[in-house]
Amino acid sequence: MLLVGRGQLVDPRTRGASPARGARRRIAVGRELVLLALLYAGYSLTRLLADDDLGSARARADAILGMESWAGVDVEVWTVDLVIAHPAAAVAASFWYATTHYVVTAAVVGWLLLCRPDAYVRLRRTLVLATVAALGCYLLLPTAPPRLTGGYHDVLATTSGVGWWGTDASAPEAFAGSTNELAAFPSMHAGWALWVALVALEVTTSRAVRVAALLYALITAVVVVATANHWVLDVVVGLVLVLLARSVVVHLDHRTAGSSARGRREARAR
Repeated sequence: MLLVGRGQLVDPRTRGASPARGARRRIAVGRELVLLALLYAGYSLTRLLADDDLGSARARADAILGMESWAGVDVEVWTVDLVIAHPAAAVAASFWYATTHYVVTAAVVGWLLLCRPDAYVRLRRTLVLATVAALGCYLLLPTAPPRLTGGYHDVLATTSGVGWWGTDASAPEAFAGSTNELAAFPSMHAGWALWVALVALEVTTSRAVRVAALLYALITAVVVVATANHWVLDVVVGLVLVLLARSVVVHLDHRTAGSSARGRREARAR
């Protein structure tokens, strides 16, 4: 043992451990940031690769509305009209739609990476898997949101004078051309919000945090419909994608853990 500073005892065997651990942590954080940047680049690339035929996108939207009408959940007109009749509600919904999707998700990802690295990888896998599946839908099934089909108020466009967004979905005015306005099916605003709720349920024990996260997911699901940016079915599919992704990740984790346990038992048997 060595005497250091004000009588602190330091084991020589551990003197280099912290810097090495810190370096590995910085490398891991950098790797994750690169991965998330590539995921975002892939999301943006769909704007260039996806079919921008509005006629076909509207036909898919009509098919969705037909299924909703059959199921009795075609509440888009009523919901949008209710919001647009109350200017304060329209502005609040627009801010929610244009901001929380990015800020809250990024904040939760960052918190997991820095504060809960033990849970980060499996939860990140869920987010990535669901998002990649959604990108495939955007690429193969471009679908018009209600605001582009006629008969629905465009709430964000109506309130764009009081916010940072433009008239093209939630994109800033300077980046209007970079958003894929036909990426309505499924709603990953709703899907990512559910992911945030799953994170809270899995890694926290605070009832207040869990309730807040569930309310966040519920409010987001309502807002995306009330702003005429998604159909009800878009929301349902977005939620299902995240739940399926989580199930796949959990299943693969269990299989991997089982294989590792069998391998250890076989090694001991030898």
